[in-house]
Amino acid sequence: MAGECGVAVASKFLSAGAVVPWARGGVGAIATQSYANTSYGPAGLDLLADGVSPQAVIDRLTAADPDSAKRQVGIVDMKGGAASFTGSACFPWFGGLTSDHVAIQGNILVGEATVSAMLRAFQTTTGTLAGRLLAALKAGDRAGGDRRGKQSAALLVVKPAGGYGGLNDRYLDLRVDDNPHPVDELERLTRLWRLYFEKPAEDDLLVIDERLAHELRDGLRRLGYDAGPDGEPWGDRARRAFTAFSEMENLEDRLRADGRTDRQVLAYFRDRLASSSGSA
Repeated sequence: MAGECGVAVASKFLSAGAVVPWARGGVGAIATQSYANTSYGPAGLDLLADGVSPQAVIDRLTAADPDSAKRQVGIVDMKGGAASFTGSACFPWFGGLTSDHVAIQGNILVGEATVSAMLRAFQTTTGTLAGRLLAALKAGDRAGGDRRGKQSAALLVVKPAGGYGGLNDRYLDLRVDDNPHPVDELERLTRLWRLYFEKPAEDDLLVIDERLAHELRDGLRRLGYDAGPDGEPWGDRARRAFTAFSEMENLEDRLRADGRTDRQVLAYFRDRLASSSGSA
């Protein structure tokens, strides 16, 4: 999907996002869990990059690991190949499922229904990979999830040059390290990420016409930006003020060279103006 791959995780474990998810743009994704052997991440990605299949990667990693009976690992490559492994000494319920483009596994779960619900949600949800991974986490949560409770969750999606400024592959990298409702909090953070970093669809773009220019100029002025006098065309002066506002609010990834804006930025601008007026 758009050259993306990624991992989502939730657990009754502090900062699972620092341990479980591993992914490399253009290569694939690995989740290592249950007494996680974090060397499975980089070593497995190197093998995937060399063209080794997900199942063969698992076979090599576990064969070299004397504690493999305690481990779980899931691997997906960029061709859609997937494999999952669960050692016999994991804590019940434990197990996993695979299908094209997805591997799901869990341990210390309330039951098999958790992974079944996750697979079903991933397969039936449309849209972005991040959205499908989050839908799977939410479905697992609703089906009972970790039988010990809830603590952390994470969502990692990578693609070549997908990171901030196009300088690395970390397209989306969000973690909730300690929270009573980590999946809900991860969903909230994902909404914020979409606002700040997701590129708007063509249908969401707006031409800054005379009416909108008046609204923006008036609001910018009230927020302390010099957007020029009313009646003046929406030119360089106004665009510089709007750019300064966008950069100050961390919305620079949504600025457009053609001078248009989008509905999400406009909604944020109006909310920002309302909160500024309310606190005055």
